[in-house]
Amino acid sequence: MLSNCLVVSFSDSLSPLHAFKRRTYMFDEPSSYLDVKQRLKAANTIRGLLRPDDYVIVVEHDLSVLDYLSDFICVLYGKPSVYGVVTLPASVREGINIFLDGHIPTENLRFREESLQFRIAEAGDEFVNERMRSFTYPKMTKTMGKFSLTIDAGDFTDSEIVVMMGENGTGKTTFCRLLAGAEQPDPGSKKVPKLSISMKPQKINPKFPGTVRQLFLKKIKAAFLNPQFQTDVYKPLRIDDFIDQEVKHLSGGELQRVAITLALGIPADIYLIDEPSAYLDSEQRIIAARVIKRFIMHAKKTAFIVEHDFIMATYLADRVIVFEGTPSVKATATKPQSLLTGCNQFLKGLNVTFRRDKNTFRPRINKLDSQMDQEQKMSGNYFFLED
Repeated sequence: MLSNCLVVSFSDSLSPLHAFKRRTYMFDEPSSYLDVKQRLKAANTIRGLLRPDDYVIVVEHDLSVLDYLSDFICVLYGKPSVYGVVTLPASVREGINIFLDGHIPTENLRFREESLQFRIAEAGDEFVNERMRSFTYPKMTKTMGKFSLTIDAGDFTDSEIVVMMGENGTGKTTFCRLLAGAEQPDPGSKKVPKLSISMKPQKINPKFPGTVRQLFLKKIKAAFLNPQFQTDVYKPLRIDDFIDQEVKHLSGGELQRVAITLALGIPADIYLIDEPSAYLDSEQRIIAARVIKRFIMHAKKTAFIVEHDFIMATYLADRVIVFEGTPSVKATATKPQSLLTGCNQFLKGLNVTFRRDKNTFRPRINKLDSQMDQEQKMSGNYFFLED
């Protein structure tokens, strides 16, 4: 299978004869480690560098940021560590849709066997399950130094994915640790009911002194040898590409895929997955989202996921918890709410609106103060779930 990434390029209308006067700014994955609000601020800052005689070139894997940031797009395709091909520049919508479709119409060339779509409202149709079990957690508070987090009481069921949205420093990871029992709430708060937990942490430390295969056989042997787990998780994440490499020599993206596989391979009632898109390219993010969703629905388990890639978050989410407040000072986590309600609340706080692409159904950020942006804000529809 081919691997892909996207390059965004800004240019002006001057001829190449003026190139000697120009300055070129280059940014490699500026959205890494940033939350949604910070990503948009970074995009605005980068766009602020544009001058009539300058170029700005950006490599970016978050398709929402890419859409918001760019004027023209080149698609890169090829085989990792072997070769790569750069397409001619295309418009933003056309370039991203070429990447998602895996087909370049001007060259009649297909570089991916399957197209990638984001039918958000229908994303769970193939996983329709009868939800048999429901769980609740109490209202809690947690104070850590000068930071205080208030968590509203909530509920969840099996076969459900709850995505946590909010700025960095508003307590999303702390919430995960409270659910996992790694942290205890403040005195006076009721404790979370004991459930078996598997957690993929935000930061991954490759300490294991051996190969990926040895790690799996030690930590998740039963799942690793299970044909269904191989089909649903192991093979789609393409672990075979580096199964016999030493863990300490893996790249960030390879480590992320190993960490996701390890987390899903541990039997549990709840899977806490912190930023699964980190270090992954655009195609790997979509594949990882599909893997997680398929596993949770087929296994009839529950997942709580922290995710800053908005497209990936909305594809995964059945319901949403919104974290609001002042980062590192005081924050509140709402109870789980519907995808439409939660995203509207979250995006209203960011003063950003999203629409859906008619072909791929992916969420697209409206340019600030554009006609569509103003119309959606006036109607209160910061996030369109339906076509």
